[in-house]
Amino acid sequence: MKKLGLCLALLLSLSAKADPAHSFCGFYVAKADTKIFNKASQVVLARQDDKTVITMVNDFKGDPQEFAVVIPVPTLIEKGQIHIGDKQIIDHLDAYTSPRLVEYFDEGPCRVRIMQEMDRMPMSKSSLASVDARAKALGVTVQAQYTVGEYDIVILSAKQGEGLETWLTENGYRIPKGATAVIGSYIKQKMHFFVAKVNLKEQSKLGFNYLRPIQVAYESPKFMLPLRLGTLNADGYQELFIYTLTQKGRVEPTNYRSVKLPTGMELPVYIKDRFKDFYRDMFEQQVKKADMRAVFTEYAWDMNWCDPCAADPLSLEELRSLGVFWLKETPPEFVPGRGRRPVTPPMGGARDVFATRMHVRYDSKHFPEDLVFQETSDRNNFQARYVLRHPWKGDETSCPATDEYRRQVNQRQENEARQLADLTGWRLADIRGQMNLRSAEAGDVKWWQKIWTR
Repeated sequence: MKKLGLCLALLLSLSAKADPAHSFCGFYVAKADTKIFNKASQVVLARQDDKTVITMVNDFKGDPQEFAVVIPVPTLIEKGQIHIGDKQIIDHLDAYTSPRLVEYFDEGPCRVRIMQEMDRMPMSKSSLASVDARAKALGVTVQAQYTVGEYDIVILSAKQGEGLETWLTENGYRIPKGATAVIGSYIKQKMHFFVAKVNLKEQSKLGFNYLRPIQVAYESPKFMLPLRLGTLNADGYQELFIYTLTQKGRVEPTNYRSVKLPTGMELPVYIKDRFKDFYRDMFEQQVKKADMRAVFTEYAWDMNWCDPCAADPLSLEELRSLGVFWLKETPPEFVPGRGRRPVTPPMGGARDVFATRMHVRYDSKHFPEDLVFQETSDRNNFQARYVLRHPWKGDETSCPATDEYRRQVNQRQENEARQLADLTGWRLADIRGQMNLRSAEAGDVKWWQKIWTR
């Protein structure tokens, strides 16, 4: 029975100057006591039926003399099932699905308001024989070797975690404490492993000074993503961004809570220059409320269009490069409604691709199990979207409705300040200061608001 296990990753570096990396889901090991802790990861899963293509971003910084990734896979992987991806496409997908900020501008109180969107290392044959013999003695079988792009890949199987750990250690890899038991659990599921090392000569020949994403295509009835190995050498919690591309609808976890981020809130205008700070602290508050035991949905939308768009939908070529194999050459014509960005086939997105973006902060205590997913038939649109409304700044005496409008704006801004404080945990007094708000009149403050006002 085919089993799925992915995102076990070991990153190796001999460079003492190598910077900490933001990379794929997994754990790192290092030579020469170089400790690299992964804090954020990006994984793309394109899936239909039992067929999955996973793309793992290897954003390693520095100039490592040696790098390797160890990934458990459900079956023996042939060379043609391994591919080197394009990081720019993942960046495009990230931008397309990112939480977004939009602006509205009030017209005068005597006119209709209008809206404006804010765009916001290969071994010689002679050495292989001795390596194979030692591996066999440890219960490790070297099943195949490939060179794909700048990566030298060795396919392994093992009979026990201790043997694989010894093999890795003897080949110069430092294994984090506790790895044996976790590796052993995947071996019991009869998974194979491949080690993808960077071939520095090939990398130099190809002209790349960074590591491109690794993609693996496989078949398995299980739709899951291992997390446990990613916590072994983690310096505290880790962030994981999961992008799924499916045909039917939204993807959600089955063994952890699925929570949608707060959306649609009106925020003070000054947040335009502090949106990153707002998002970081807002997400921190949501994680605390969920006791760090939830997977947060940040985006769920048909790839054919968006409203508003943080970036254009991915093209058919980009989607295919991420493993969306079920696309037709030319998608059906689609005419979006008012306020929605049109997509012109075939260069635009695709109606048969539904994008889900999930964000999880995890550690071994709060996420003791690997993530298991299911594709649902839910095609309702969702995005983490936040609104700025600019007050009208015209002549205050232009019409009788102006006084009432000004009163409403004052109340609205007070509500925006309280909303921001509630979402982020920021001090309400500091927010009011940034907004240049006067203290609320006693008559405008509810009795219960006085209790917890900071």
